[in-house]
Amino acid sequence: MTAELTGLSIAALRDGYAKKSFSPVEVVDAYVAAVDGAKALNAYVATTPDRARADAKASEERISAGTARPLEGIPLGIKDLFATEGVHTQAASHILDGFKPFYESTITARLFGDGATMLGKLNMDEFAMGSSNETSFYGPVVNPWRAGGGSSNAALVPGGSSGGSSAAVAANLCAGATATDTGGSIRQPAAFTGTVGIKPTYGRCSRWGTVAFASSLDQAGPIARTVRDAAIMLRSMAGFDPKDSTSADIPVPDYEAAIGRGMKGKRIGIPKEYRVDGMPEEIEALWAKGRAMLADAGAELVDISLPHTKYALPAYYIVAPAEASSNLARYDGVRYGLRVPGRDVISMYENTRAAGFGTEVKRRIMIGTYVLSAGYYDAYYLRAQKVRTLIKRDFETVFADGIDAILTPATPSSAFGVGEMSKASPIEMYLNDIFTVTANMAGLPAMAVPAGLDGRQLPLGLQLIGRPFEEETLFAAAQVIEDAAGTFSPKRWW
Repeated sequence: MTAELTGLSIAALRDGYAKKSFSPVEVVDAYVAAVDGAKALNAYVATTPDRARADAKASEERISAGTARPLEGIPLGIKDLFATEGVHTQAASHILDGFKPFYESTITARLFGDGATMLGKLNMDEFAMGSSNETSFYGPVVNPWRAGGGSSNAALVPGGSSGGSSAAVAANLCAGATATDTGGSIRQPAAFTGTVGIKPTYGRCSRWGTVAFASSLDQAGPIARTVRDAAIMLRSMAGFDPKDSTSADIPVPDYEAAIGRGMKGKRIGIPKEYRVDGMPEEIEALWAKGRAMLADAGAELVDISLPHTKYALPAYYIVAPAEASSNLARYDGVRYGLRVPGRDVISMYENTRAAGFGTEVKRRIMIGTYVLSAGYYDAYYLRAQKVRTLIKRDFETVFADGIDAILTPATPSSAFGVGEMSKASPIEMYLNDIFTVTANMAGLPAMAVPAGLDGRQLPLGLQLIGRPFEEETLFAAAQVIEDAAGTFSPKRWW
């Protein structure tokens, strides 16, 4: 019964509760057992089974009383970047050791307010800095997929920074998960695990109570098993928040209603700049397959140009570290988290930060501090911001020409091995974001949807980029791809 219940989508759980086919308590018990039996994946850094069971019992009572809410009884995993009142919140970093906030992030408050429950906190790259979930203080998350349809014993990464979220959803350790995306950290892990992930428009979801990496780029979103499930979750997560000055005061549509609208009359842009040198034939073939799927559904495919795309990755790796160096200055051992004593307050700061931050976080702080320094601000940071404006204008131009959405690959490859990229230069790891950073730099909604398997029988995803605040178009297009390609699940080995 455990595998049967944990294998159901959010939509199927919702329907099953309404029909009294099973109860929220039964579902939570099944998930708690599944999480306990999947420690080899290292997807969770903290679990909350007692809370989940208590919430499930309350959901059961509301369902019986006919007062069920939109996510009633849905067990979720919460990325360790979201503040959860009284529960472990450490951004997978040693420097926040023991921190349990006395407040709730807006995103989690909305999900719980709509009836969802929390199974626990999910592993991630430290402070969301990484593309493989190998920078976590709690160790790497392991992708539930194995090459060769499960025949290989080699451990693969689940992508990052939301690797715990993508792995937990793919392995049926939660019905859905919260995630964040600064340069691709929802879409890349979704593509690596055969799940669906959407980064909504910047400002669509509140950032209040979410540990900051790069404030002008960070955006919360869901990772789910199906397009419909992602739409259901985003409806609850999105909305104006007066506590977040970047939050957009724009009505939230019913994203689920966009499912099944089809693509007739829609113009889909195919940017030539995304055909990068050395792109594997399998990625090119997948992209062609996606174009055919949308064309068969009635979309018009249009070749477009986004000329400043080639500058996006280097500009991103100036802007993001610069903002990170400022945001992470607050972690000093004084008010909360880790404190390593020193002979005076300055040495205490130095000792705490040296012990508390991991290698990748230190690298980005150093880069960010350098590009913001007096002698280099104009040469690096200011120039990167100008490039960012040009990238945004590229998208505005093609959307003004009537393009409704853009189709690209989501990643340059399928999942790679644990330790494979981390032993190479950091730049090779950063190249995993080559297809995703443009959407963050321009503040646009973007979505990854599974579209096929590669020669190693590992999932590959396609990316859809949309107009600002028009996520419905992405859901409609993604559903077309999902209907044509099907859904993908790993063979259990853990």
